[in-house]
Amino acid sequence: MRNKYTIVLAPDSFKESMTAKEACEAMERGILKSGLPVRCLHVPMADGGEGTMRSLADATGGRVFTKTVSGPLGEQVEAEYAILGDGETAAIEIASASGIHLVPKEKRNPLITTTFGTGQLIGACLGHGIKKLLIGIGGSATNDGGAGLVQALGGQFLDENGDELPKGGGSLGKLSRIDLSGLDSRLKSISVEVASDVTNPLCGPEGASHVFGPQKGASPEMVDMLDQNLTNFANVIKKQLGHDVINIPGAGAAGGLGAGLIAFLNAGLKPGISLVIEYTGLEEKVKMADMVWTGEGSIDFQTRFGKTPYGVAALAKKWNKPVIAFAGKIGDGIEPLHEKIDAIFGINEGVVPLEEALANGQRNLERTAENAARLLKVSGVADF
Repeated sequence: MRNKYTIVLAPDSFKESMTAKEACEAMERGILKSGLPVRCLHVPMADGGEGTMRSLADATGGRVFTKTVSGPLGEQVEAEYAILGDGETAAIEIASASGIHLVPKEKRNPLITTTFGTGQLIGACLGHGIKKLLIGIGGSATNDGGAGLVQALGGQFLDENGDELPKGGGSLGKLSRIDLSGLDSRLKSISVEVASDVTNPLCGPEGASHVFGPQKGASPEMVDMLDQNLTNFANVIKKQLGHDVINIPGAGAAGGLGAGLIAFLNAGLKPGISLVIEYTGLEEKVKMADMVWTGEGSIDFQTRFGKTPYGVAALAKKWNKPVIAFAGKIGDGIEPLHEKIDAIFGINEGVVPLEEALANGQRNLERTAENAARLLKVSGVADF
């Protein structure tokens, strides 16, 4: 008698509708309703963006903590971090403490917004005695090169008079010296990996300030100033610390935080989906499975470029596993996806307002998963 047919459930979150863990649970409920005698392995996924920290915690049996930290404008905000199931790895997202969603549109000003709160989250993680730190750096409100983060961890950025610079990217043009003598010594004993699909350099026309500054509230004049300030920042880092960060691909991520993490925390940058696949142990589960199901809120032509369903499907095809994907919305240009994804199912029931579709997401995914499982049952695709 053969072992029970195994399906790996590896979706991303369906934004504003359900977490990746909830999506796994909805899929399994649908499969069980179909009567298929299968085993489901839940592997909540993410691509390095919003939801990555929680997916890593859920997939590894970890725990999520809340901490009050300084927000982008210095206000108090409630932010989250996770200790993964191994007890030695922590995960944070810059958006939780320093995200653009925390700043009203009329108050967005990258001259003064800071990553200080993200540094406070790192400090909280260090208190758990971790050995590794994973950081998702999408969705920031900042353009300070990670200076605020380093300040929160005990570093100082000084002008020519030896006075500490104010927080924010607007003051980095006056940076003359970096004092790391007070930097938290626990940082020396951890490794840092950064989930980022951004390949922009720190400075120049394709750099942090020019490409991402406007969406953070920067005027054309501010963009030029911020770019010059980050150039000075990079020059001081190179002169004093020996790190040449200005043209490293990905250094411009999150307003130059990529550069700061490389220079001050010796971080390595990785594509988000690759990092999540590694830390969830997805490949080992896929190898032993018969089929893989994935999905997220929207699947379209952009899905090929680092999004969860395509990354999961590419891994599955490495091991010759069939792949089914589910989406709240199926957009244009999905034909190339069929190279990796065998079938894509939309889950929504008729034409309904967005709010209703989001509210009913779990029910709709469960129903669609049940129908997909019933199709498998009658197709003879496996010896159930």
